[in-house]
Amino acid sequence: MLTVVGMGPGTLSLMTPAALQAVQYADALVGSKRHLAQFVAFKGEIRALDADIPALLAWLAARQHQHIVVLASGDPLFFGIGTRLVAHFGIAQVRVIPGISAVQYLCAKTGIDMNDIWLTSSHGREVDFDTLVRHDKVAMVTDARCGPREIAAELVTRGAGHRWLAIGENLAQDNERIHWLRATEVREQYDMNVVVILNER
Repeated sequence: MLTVVGMGPGTLSLMTPAALQAVQYADALVGSKRHLAQFVAFKGEIRALDADIPALLAWLAARQHQHIVVLASGDPLFFGIGTRLVAHFGIAQVRVIPGISAVQYLCAKTGIDMNDIWLTSSHGREVDFDTLVRHDKVAMVTDARCGPREIAAELVTRGAGHRWLAIGENLAQDNERIHWLRATEVREQYDMNVVVILNER
């Protein structure tokens, strides 16, 4: 059985009891180094989750008789590895245990209403900034190639430099920082982050 577990922002305290129980009974655990480091007492097989997804799929297919848990950042189906695994193996073969997305966490910390938010990501994809600026409230999971500084520059280019960015950096970690800046004020690079863009604060 293959189970994909959402780790939320990446700390055990924010994982659901069902997610923790799945890890407890797993034969093998797959995840990033940061996620695997949370389970030092795990006695089963360990596999690092890297960019070689075809190799991971083959590895998982060879172990379908075992209880395998794949640790996913945030929520597995919100721009996460869960989407790829369900597409490959089918939902009948994959159990997904949802987690708290980084967007949910940042909105909870800042009090941003999520009811009318447009969700997107820059992970491994080109961002359509013309579409983005047509929305008054946008949440974006970022990557090293397109982070807050690049997003802000694109907003300024399109006459939206007045918009506010709530930048959540290293969320739920000891070095968590949350910044409120106008697009025209964003000049730094930020560690692992998610951004909410508001037409007005």
